[in-house]
Amino acid sequence: MVSIQEQKRELREKIWKLLEEKGVARFPLPCQGRIPNFEGSNRAAELVTTLPEWKKAKIIFANPDFAQQKVRELALKEGKTLIMATPKLKEGYLEIEPENVKDKEEQASTIAGAFKYGKKLEKLPKPDLIITGCVAVDKNGWRLGKGGGYGDKEITRFTERFSKIPVATTVHNLQIVGKAPHQEFDTKVDYIITPNKVIKCEYETENF
Repeated sequence: MVSIQEQKRELREKIWKLLEEKGVARFPLPCQGRIPNFEGSNRAAELVTTLPEWKKAKIIFANPDFAQQKVRELALKEGKTLIMATPKLKEGYLEIEPENVKDKEEQASTIAGAFKYGKKLEKLPKPDLIITGCVAVDKNGWRLGKGGGYGDKEITRFTERFSKIPVATTVHNLQIVGKAPHQEFDTKVDYIITPNKVIKCEYETENF
């Protein structure tokens, strides 16, 4: 019997290979070992801004990967406070205030820019919406990251402290799978946003 960990590894490899073979993987390349950037990621980011939760949000939390950079930029351009995880959480979390980066939102939404214009947080505020990246995701909301567990740690830290917060991910259509292998400690998303559609996940009750 194939273990869950092996199923996860195989699915990651399959998706990374598929994105490159279909020519939809984008910088940084190769996409193996990463939350993959994809053709249409900017259009997906623009669709995120149509979510009711986004429109009401004053604070957005986002992962630091390139695929979600446009989401971070749009948050700042719309006057929202951006909380960003540092890569591999090595330096915790950064807070970027929109009034401090007027006309510099694109730069401030990069990792280097966030360190330049943001401040390190000792205490996390409650975000109104969480943006996460993934390698694969299914329509029940189960997400599969790149294997480091950082996305799960980020989401879990906020939900343990503040209870349920809506979670959205931006992906290419090819990253949506029939069923993503998962374990009890894995986290889920509420919305999947591709370059051409918004999917509200339908949760199924599972007993582990």
